[in-house]
Amino acid sequence: MSNWLDKIVPSLVRSETRKSSVPEGLWHKCVKCESVLYRPELEKNLNVCTKCGHHMRLTARMRLETFLDKDSFTELATEVEPVDRLKFKDSKKYKDRLSAAQKSTGEKDALIAMKGTLKGMPVVAVAFDFQFMGGSMGAVVGERFVRAVNEALATKVPMICFSASGGARMQEALFSLMQMAKTSAALQKMREAGLPYVSVLTDPVYGGVSASLAMLGDLNVAEPRALIGFAGPRVIEQTVREKLPEGFQRSEFLLEHGQVDMIVPRLELRDRLYSALAIFMHQFAAPVVAEVSTEGTAEGVVDADVAEAIAPDTDPEQQEAKQ
Repeated sequence: MSNWLDKIVPSLVRSETRKSSVPEGLWHKCVKCESVLYRPELEKNLNVCTKCGHHMRLTARMRLETFLDKDSFTELATEVEPVDRLKFKDSKKYKDRLSAAQKSTGEKDALIAMKGTLKGMPVVAVAFDFQFMGGSMGAVVGERFVRAVNEALATKVPMICFSASGGARMQEALFSLMQMAKTSAALQKMREAGLPYVSVLTDPVYGGVSASLAMLGDLNVAEPRALIGFAGPRVIEQTVREKLPEGFQRSEFLLEHGQVDMIVPRLELRDRLYSALAIFMHQFAAPVVAEVSTEGTAEGVVDADVAEAIAPDTDPEQQEAKQ
């Protein structure tokens, strides 16, 4: 007579085999509605929850490769890599932090720059990777950003920036802080050349990045419910010793108070930004009046919200006088 243990062990082995055959990371739980989502479907939806619409974070590479036209993009400034000039050490050596971030993300630093096309329109685009040391801005981020600006200037095309950052990288001290001035000065050249710069603020944007390049767009766009500010809400509450309003620093709060021009869901960004850039490029060739016509834009694409955000203010009485 066989032992009862002989009967139960094979079933346990089969159970373990079945468990191990399911790949890790195949499912992802939405932090907002707690729905369990099939990862391939989630990625196809650009990391936007199919149940509640919550916008989860994207890597910089996925962001740019899904935003630009397929097979149209070329990466810029790949030769620029981080150097630990200060031999900085806090609880851990800076070079070790860099190595860990590079290993976990597969990127050299927190910003990727590319040139390509958006619905056939030549553009330069950059994106921050929050997974790389919180998307912090150091010398490499600043240099890659400026080189992207220079590429836009040389080819006379618009530039788009997707920000997701905790701010300046403290391990680089003044080398990091000077990137605020460096990137801002580069964007002034874009303005002088009459080339549009669109800033897309994604969750989260704080510190030195929000105080410089992220808020200097000719058009400042935000994704839904993105956290945007300088210091975090908890830091502010501890400083002023007051409770902050509901939704403080969310993109909807900033839109209501005039700090961003529009909020655009991620799945609509390609269409809406193409529409905006079509108007911008036409505007620099011949000024756009308050009532924007579809006839003067590329492929007749006009977004009403975009037109309202970027068309110049016009006095109705002056319009009547001209007529």
